[in-house]
This record gives sequence, C-alpha cells and structure tokens, in this order.
Amino acid sequence: MVASHRFPSLLAIRAFEAAARLGSFARAAQELDTTAASVSYHVRRLEEQIGVRLFVRYPQRVELTEPGQLVAHEAINAFAALRASFIQAADVDESRLALTTLPTLGTSWLTPKLGRFRAKHPEIALDLDLSPDAQDLSSGHFDAAIRNGHGRWPGLRTTELFPSIFMPLCAPALKEAAAGIADPRCPLDVPLLGRSDWWTLWYRTRGFNDVVLHGRFGTHLSAEYLDIAAAVAGHGIAIGSPILFRAEIEAGRLVPAHDAVASDGRAFWFTFPVARQHSRKIARFREWLCDEAAHDRDAARHYLRRAVIAEP
Repeated sequence: MVASHRFPSLLAIRAFEAAARLGSFARAAQELDTTAASVSYHVRRLEEQIGVRLFVRYPQRVELTEPGQLVAHEAINAFAALRASFIQAADVDESRLALTTLPTLGTSWLTPKLGRFRAKHPEIALDLDLSPDAQDLSSGHFDAAIRNGHGRWPGLRTTELFPSIFMPLCAPALKEAAAGIADPRCPLDVPLLGRSDWWTLWYRTRGFNDVVLHGRFGTHLSAEYLDIAAAVAGHGIAIGSPILFRAEIEAGRLVPAHDAVASDGRAFWFTFPVARQHSRKIARFREWLCDEAAHDRDAARHYLRRAVIAEP
C-alpha cells in the first residue's frame, strides 16, 4: 500500500471506528444505517490512504491487525468523547441519574442500599436499568454504569468497587451433605447450581484441572441471584459471591459449603463517559457508591484474603 498525504475522510474514519468497536462490518453498517459493502469500501479507502492494513478479512468476520488495534483505540476514544460531549451539551438535568448495571448486582447488592443514597441526596432521583449486556453509554440513554470486567473501556472513566469472587454456598441444612464437593471425583448427592465455568474455575484453583461436571447440575437458572434463591430454598449448592450475598450469609440463610474462594481476575467498576467527568450528580453518586463498596470490602476481607485468581 502507498500512503497518501491527504487527511482521510471522516466517513472512512467513522466506518473504521464503528467496525473496530463492533467487530463486524455488518454490525457497523446497521449502526450507520448503510450497507456492509459501503463500510468495507470506506475502510479499504482508509487503508489505501494511510498505507496500512487495518483489518484481516475472513469469510464471516474481520479481525484488527496490530496497527489496526492501535488506531482503533484512539479512534474509539475520540468518537466516544465526541458523542458524550454532544450529549452533555444537551443534558442540563442534574436532578435525575440514569444508571445501568447487571441484574444480580442491581437486585442483590445495589437496590437494598439505595435508600441511603436517597436520604443523603434527596435532590437526585435515580432511574435504574438492569441488563445482562453492557449498554452503550455514548447513546445518551444512561449517565453511568456498574460493569464487571477489567476496567478498560475506551472513552470511559472507571473506578474499581470490589473484586469478582465466588465460592460454594448452600442452606445450613445441606452443609453436611455438601462436604463432598471438596473432590469432584467423589459422588455428590446434592445438585450444583450456577455457572459451570465458575465451578470449573473454582476447582482449578484447588488443583483439579480436568473436571467433568456433567450430570451434577440441578435446575438451570438465568441469573446468579436466582441460583442463590434456589440455594436458600435448599435446592442445591450455588456458586456465588460472598460480597453480593453477604446479607444472606450474615442472616444465616446461607453458609459457605467450602472455605476456598476463587476469582476470575475481574472486578465490578463504576464507569461513565469521559466528557461527563464534571457532572455533579455523577460525582455525588460515585462518592456514595465508593463508600458503600469500601464498607463491603472491609466486611469481606477474610474472603478476599483467601481468594485465588484463575484466569478463564
């Protein structure tokens, strides 16, 4: 490729940014209200202008090259900041905060605490959305989010709240029967509940690398808080967070079925667009949220000290 000294067109840069962020020419075309062929054309023109291949094309997908990853990081940051700036210019309502988060965290951890936020900041109303998928914070529908991951999201400011940890939890009446989970090779009369990948990671932290758990699960439920509700009812052993479900443990509705604590290396983060870093309502909610998270980290310090990280 021969590089051109003319600045690339904004159409080409926009097409590249959308394709890089969404990982697909077809999905970029849907967002930009055009065709995949048009996105591909503009990206190809951009590559020709700068003299660098940005994507590797496969029959059903595209993949960023190493130079493409570098350019994508800057482009995504720039467009996220630009979108957020327009939204911020139009958003003069500091009295209502729209927040999106995961169903389990929102249901089991955040919602029971919100009365304290309202008591401290009665001037701010909160709209809470629960979604298993990360919502686009540049669209203007949400001011901020609590996400689970590694905290690296282009165009967003992030504050870590607490690590993602999990351990086996069961009703007190099942504690003795649940003792068999220590060794996955032994028979177990109590069904398992929750995500099989978390169970696999938990066993990996204990030295069992080739665990076969097929046939050991009871009812499959769609969210962690539902698995915990089933465990409280005595329907099996759940794999869950002793931070998110501290209230159930302290009330005696649940007990650890084993002392080992695992982590997948991720954490829960409060995050919002860079362009909204001066928003008063976001600053006040972040300050309150960090205080709540710090209190729960301190209460869970004996679990956190024992946590062993096993990357997925």
